[in-house]
Amino acid sequence: MASTATLPRTAWTAAAARSFLIGCASLLVGIVVWEIVARRLFTPVRLPPLSQIFERAVETTLDGQLPRHVAASMFRILAGFVIGSAAGVLLGLAMGAFAPVRRFLDPIVNFLRFIPPIAWLSPFLIWFGIGETTKVLLITYTVTFMVMLNTLAGIIAIPKNRIRVAQCLGASRVQIFAFVVVPACVAYILTGMRIAMGNAFVTIVTAEMIAAQAGLGYLILVSKNFGGTDLIFLGMITLGILGLLTDRLFVMAIGRYARRYHLQ
Repeated sequence: MASTATLPRTAWTAAAARSFLIGCASLLVGIVVWEIVARRLFTPVRLPPLSQIFERAVETTLDGQLPRHVAASMFRILAGFVIGSAAGVLLGLAMGAFAPVRRFLDPIVNFLRFIPPIAWLSPFLIWFGIGETTKVLLITYTVTFMVMLNTLAGIIAIPKNRIRVAQCLGASRVQIFAFVVVPACVAYILTGMRIAMGNAFVTIVTAEMIAAQAGLGYLILVSKNFGGTDLIFLGMITLGILGLLTDRLFVMAIGRYARRYHLQ
């Protein structure tokens, strides 16, 4: 007879297996439907079948073209994500913990966050040129506000009684900030980072469509110019796969190193 400690783990494993199989079935159905619809209702110029896209994926991988574009895009995404996350956490903690900072930055933040990253493309090109700085800064801009607002929301959501208890126990303001405020908003910070990562993948296409020589956005733009629909869809599918893998790795890292913060 299985022990009570074993049953929950067994149930979890079975649920995970069912979820995986359902996901695989859904993916398989989508692939079959795409292939049939593309072959029967469209020409390859309008909607290429997945088999043709797969052939181009193999071809461009073997000649090094696709890995070069993937490496360029992922470098820009990760650089902007790291810088933007760090800036967002610092600004969010400062605004949440110090009322004067919040009152000073609040109108600026609420003004800037409604300006989409694509609107900054031309000014950034004028200020920073056509190099990597412009592309990374666009990603940074996208990530910063999402992480900052989530961090601020986490601090605001801390129950007042928790702060009062720490004060009653003799904790200083620095100790309250370090051992109460920061741990309480970690789940919010990580959620903001996860959402911001998706926004970074969205912004990279815009960043690479102007003044780039490599990257998946560049691949999509150049392919459009000479009617390479299969390469356009290859770039889009590659972005989707990379985004999915990055998100899963992020969730796995949270599950391994931040489980105690109860992030779902």
